[in-house]
Amino acid sequence: MHKPRSRARTLDVDTLYRIERLGTPALSPDGRHVVCTLTTPSLAENSADNSLWLFPTDAAKPRRLTQCGGKDGQPAWSPRGDLLAFVARREVAGKKDATPQLYLIAPGGGEARRISDFGPGICSFKWLPDGKRIVFAAWVWLGLKGAAAQNKAHKAFSERKESGYATSQAWYRYWDHNVPMGRVLHLLLLDIARGRIVDLFEDTRLELVRDEGGNETYDVHPGGQRIAFSHDPEAEPVLANRCVLSELDLKSRKLRRLADDADWDFGAPRYSPDGRRLAATAANVGRKHTALPQLALIDGRSRWCALGADWDLAVDAPLRWSADGRSLWFTAEQRGRRHLWRADPEAERCSVAHEGGWVQGYDVAGDTLAVVADSALHPARLFARQGDAAPRRLERFNDALLKAVALGEVREVSCTGALGEPVQMWLTFPVGFDARRKHPLLHVIHGGPFSASGDTFSVRYNAHVFAAAGYVVAQVNYHGSSGFGFAFRDSLIGRQGELELQDIEAATDWLLQQRWADPRRVFASGGSYGGFLVAWMNGHVPAGRYQAYVCHAGVFDRIATFSADSYPTRPKDLAARYWDDLPRVLAQSPHAFAGRMQTPTLVTHGAMDYRVPDCNGLAYYNTLKARGVDARLLWFPDENHWVLKPRNSQQWYGEFLSWLARHGGRAPRSSAALSPMAGRRTKS
Repeated sequence: MHKPRSRARTLDVDTLYRIERLGTPALSPDGRHVVCTLTTPSLAENSADNSLWLFPTDAAKPRRLTQCGGKDGQPAWSPRGDLLAFVARREVAGKKDATPQLYLIAPGGGEARRISDFGPGICSFKWLPDGKRIVFAAWVWLGLKGAAAQNKAHKAFSERKESGYATSQAWYRYWDHNVPMGRVLHLLLLDIARGRIVDLFEDTRLELVRDEGGNETYDVHPGGQRIAFSHDPEAEPVLANRCVLSELDLKSRKLRRLADDADWDFGAPRYSPDGRRLAATAANVGRKHTALPQLALIDGRSRWCALGADWDLAVDAPLRWSADGRSLWFTAEQRGRRHLWRADPEAERCSVAHEGGWVQGYDVAGDTLAVVADSALHPARLFARQGDAAPRRLERFNDALLKAVALGEVREVSCTGALGEPVQMWLTFPVGFDARRKHPLLHVIHGGPFSASGDTFSVRYNAHVFAAAGYVVAQVNYHGSSGFGFAFRDSLIGRQGELELQDIEAATDWLLQQRWADPRRVFASGGSYGGFLVAWMNGHVPAGRYQAYVCHAGVFDRIATFSADSYPTRPKDLAARYWDDLPRVLAQSPHAFAGRMQTPTLVTHGAMDYRVPDCNGLAYYNTLKARGVDARLLWFPDENHWVLKPRNSQQWYGEFLSWLARHGGRAPRSSAALSPMAGRRTKS
């Protein structure tokens, strides 16, 4: 006699914020252990803590490595594998870190010890091969000699009473923070035993790119005598500038240019195991600013070549060499999935080494591969494999929690969109979906535009949370989306809103042809560029087609958005500057069509959003109010382009679902038991 299956609840925000999240893996040199950061969010505390965990790659029981810090991150093994370095802010022996510092801990456990005391703080780092020194990136004041002078300047700046930010720089803020006033991002060298710090860029005009790209922007030669790095060669750093690759000799401080071509943008340098070659990414921005990064190789004589002329996907950092130096590892998106690839540079062949879902991070040591990957049906998991053996899962952090949670089916479909081309769409169905009943439809439109909705488990826009309220959730990879080749990506330049709207409308037509679709309950939401698109829809789609919109952090006014950190790239996307060709800019700006807007809209935005400043959300909301259109505003004084704080995210989801319910959608379901329908993924 079979026992009746226990009844499961659907995914809600409370459960979403009990899911623990794995960071990028770091393999020990012998491949026997991997360390990951584990983020544990808390709705009660309205915060998230990070700790380091150690996982044997033979799938033995994992162990928590750090206990005391709340923000431990960026773990990296020493060359001999006897120590782990990481970045943290802690209180040790009565001294509390004002800025992130470097710590060391033995993999066997014990107390971590602080090895840096640098006022400006540590942004990223890498070990040198001797295991005695570490190179790190930090924001420093120009013209000061030595670490003591930097510490003194940092103390004085921290204690100042005035709050004004003064600059003459073109690139002065990024994402949610100002570039530290009067400072530049340098590479410095730390002698661990002596505690001595030397600024490698002192007395030069060199600086790393201001977006703080992490330690993938520089690499240490296997011999330890040189460092390769990417940097902006122009006198005035600007977000849109191309980057070159240079190499610095640590002893002589001589600088050598490795790759510099006015038509190419270089990044992510990585030395081969024998040190004779350097791999990098290279994008032919002279052809088009939307050019896809390719693999490139640079030899010892600074001759370089791009690989894979027929390769039509973007190569993502980081790059990793195989132990024998014959192949390269990287990630790349392909049709809504992000795989780990292995390239043979000699034969110019690429093959999938680990299939997505969505590969969030990986590392390689010898013949051992570690991968952190998620899918639309589960959060990130950690796997390891040796050689050609099957991958082994190394952790079970969320299994007990999610065992009691039912997820609906995820289906991949296609419809004919703009230019008569096929357009991919992901559908997420409610648990217990009944095709004989009518269901409300909800578009969740991704941002970018050069990104994609995919086979991944999002926290910020989780399709299962929306589906749990009864909606069939549609995520369209409209023209411009990543992972579909250069032509698809580049097609929207100079006509933003045009092809994307055709794709979304074609998807809506396809959905309404399904017998389970309720034409009286169709909604659209989007964030960032997706927010731009729902604002665009409000001025271009007849009222009544969609019952309500949700616009999160969306562009409303193209001219006002010149206040964004990305202002140098926007004229390239629009193929016009507003002072040269105002009509063309206005033709791609939702605010120019405000007189047609009639559909009720919830507008959400954060005050710390420097990518799409909140003047957009406020102006959109005010415009709708002035026109007498039903509107609601959710504004966060302490969030950036995303809503990251757990309680703010809970409020955001609540406002989102309540707004749709108010306009004919389904009211949010409780987490009470429901008949489970096992989550599955299909393609049709």
